[in-house]
Amino acid sequence: MNTNTLHPDERVGEIFSRDKLLTASSRASVAVQNIASRIHVGMQEEKARAIGKQTLIELGMEREWHPTLIRFGANTVKTFKEPSEKNTVLRDNDIFFVDIGPVFDGHEGDSGATFTVGNDAEMIACAKAAETLFHHVKQHWLSEKVTGKALYRYAEQAARDMDWQLNLGVPGHRIGDFPHTIYKADRLANLDFTPASGLWILEIQIRHPTKPFGAFFEDLLV
Repeated sequence: MNTNTLHPDERVGEIFSRDKLLTASSRASVAVQNIASRIHVGMQEEKARAIGKQTLIELGMEREWHPTLIRFGANTVKTFKEPSEKNTVLRDNDIFFVDIGPVFDGHEGDSGATFTVGNDAEMIACAKAAETLFHHVKQHWLSEKVTGKALYRYAEQAARDMDWQLNLGVPGHRIGDFPHTIYKADRLANLDFTPASGLWILEIQIRHPTKPFGAFFEDLLV
């Protein structure tokens, strides 16, 4: 990456390493799967979040750049800053997502994915649709080099075409060497320029059009 050609809103620090950022991203993706494997029916969300943070510590996290977020059931339609309903328990047929923001080797990882337990066909389809939509939207960015604003307009329509509703309150964001916020903290969906590879997280959160559950998937645009 030639940092001299980046947009001013994409500034990075002197320690920034694209390779280290990609490694942090990969480690975060593995951690999400590891955390999900420790979550089971009958567990409360609060317990799951504690397990998530402990798992990240075991995997070598230096610190969190954003708190570990785990949502069960109806809480999966909420945005990051909205509080969960307290004492929510994972049911026999249910859906949940894991969203983490660990720092590895001075660089921010960020990964999120949705999982299901039991055999609810609509929940299983929702979890799969969030990841499918992510890759569809990412491919549009790769091929068309659109702005961040145009990318999320495309994502909204693509979600409708798949019979899901996109939550535009989850608009993607910067990432980089910790803390990226001292250089610029902006939302991907707000950008009037084409986002550079390896510096932005594409967030996709969808919900069922009539039922109280949704799904989330995020990863690095690269």
